[in-house]
Amino acid sequence: MSIVDLSSEINRRRTFAIISHPDAGKTTLTEKLLLYGGAIHLAGSVKSRKAQRHAVSDWMEIEKQRGISVTSSVMQFDYDGFRINILDTPGHQDFSEDTYRTLMAVDSAVMIIDVAKGVEAQTKKLFKVCKQRGIPIFTFVNKLDRFGKNPFELMEEIEKVLEIRAYPMNWPIGIDGDYKGVYNRQKAQIELFEEAGSRGQKVLPSVLGSVDDPAFAEMLGENIHKALCDDIELLDMAGDTFDLEKVAQGELTPMFFGSAMTNFGVRNFLEEFLRLAPPPADRKSSVGMVETKNEKFSAFVFKIQANMNPAHRDRLAFIRICSGKFTRGMTVVHEKSGKTLKLAQPQQFLAQDRTIIDEAFPGDIVGLFDPGVFSIGDTICEPGQSLVFEDFPVFPPEQFARVQAKDTMKRKQFVKGITQLTQEGAVQLFKQADGGMESCIIGTVGSLQFDVLEYRLKHEYGVDILMHHLPYELARWMHGTNVKPASLRGADRGMFVYDVKDRPVLLVANEWALRWVADNNPSIEFLVAPPDKQPE
Repeated sequence: MSIVDLSSEINRRRTFAIISHPDAGKTTLTEKLLLYGGAIHLAGSVKSRKAQRHAVSDWMEIEKQRGISVTSSVMQFDYDGFRINILDTPGHQDFSEDTYRTLMAVDSAVMIIDVAKGVEAQTKKLFKVCKQRGIPIFTFVNKLDRFGKNPFELMEEIEKVLEIRAYPMNWPIGIDGDYKGVYNRQKAQIELFEEAGSRGQKVLPSVLGSVDDPAFAEMLGENIHKALCDDIELLDMAGDTFDLEKVAQGELTPMFFGSAMTNFGVRNFLEEFLRLAPPPADRKSSVGMVETKNEKFSAFVFKIQANMNPAHRDRLAFIRICSGKFTRGMTVVHEKSGKTLKLAQPQQFLAQDRTIIDEAFPGDIVGLFDPGVFSIGDTICEPGQSLVFEDFPVFPPEQFARVQAKDTMKRKQFVKGITQLTQEGAVQLFKQADGGMESCIIGTVGSLQFDVLEYRLKHEYGVDILMHHLPYELARWMHGTNVKPASLRGADRGMFVYDVKDRPVLLVANEWALRWVADNNPSIEFLVAPPDKQPE
């Protein structure tokens, strides 16, 4: 394939994640984007847990029961000449590790903010990761069909709390949080909610293309029209100028107002986002930057998912293509093991629905059957290359429990389930020096992960478990010479364990206990991540 053809395929791709605090409308917006792209013909109900239809991106049974997303999902579709890869992520903070890994695979992010609640706690955390990664962030202020904050107040909140300038691409029409529609600043055009239940949108262009058009005043009423004119004048005089370079550098966020539930403003947002968002970017590696237009294929694994198809009990590794063209049946080298692999049944996704594909390009997300070779962060590339893409961060768990199978006859299934769910990154696994897998220590970021672990072990592996929660909140990897339980002063104040790579870890109840142990063992470093995976 020529570089020209490869470049054109790269330039039409947009790979992005949707992030938000829980209940801001992330999964709903994802569904509506799929709806406009023709990928689905009927949006699922994400609000009613008893509804027959559920959000397409929420494919796990536990997600349908609880009405939340607990794992990231991948959706690909075409729209207006673009090939779009959306990675829908869990909003709940208990599943933030999955979200962080997903953000390693995207080129931009869409941040959803509830118009009534503004910037919430989980939004701050996810935004910080995007900022660290230097990826452009687009803001969609959702639920405009409900009462909400003053838009200037929201702008100020974004700029103060997240420390990024905001440029409104459109502006709410209304007074005191009661909104009627939006004014499109680029098109000088008013869009009003449909009166019949606000389902959809009606575009009402001005004859003169200006907010000063008397026809606007007649449509909106004098008070609302005057408030809109004053707002637009203030924005034009005192607001930021739009600078795509600043967007690319993560210094400015284009801001859109709309309502995903009623479809209002979604199509306009999608079209503007595709126009402004960056195509796939070059990637850092052990041999320097790998250019997307490099004709030699390379990719990395950012997610592993077992049992996406319960009937086949399969295990899939999701890869992000970084360079070159991927073709079905191609041979690649797995860098970590040095093994040569043939990629025979590559798949692309609409959540759990899959299609076998013949080719894919940089920016695309492809699913590969995993015979147990892949781990999160692994690099694969065409033979003749030797490179490793930048490593993934490891986050210290904050809750711990001893877990074992209720029925000892189910030991084999228990070990398989724990091993696979650990490889997925769903939980972190620790073992004591004298302990086997019959009774292991599980670490999580939040308590919901224990619920998911218990549910999946029962329904996917047929194992009921006994779980005993432990009184620890901190995990610290120990680095030094001769780190052993017998030589560690104060080990009785916590629990000495090993991670899956046999690196020593100390679990303690609080910062005070950690300081006591650290003070009494000055030759040992206590790290929030393994020594080879320290955060920047």
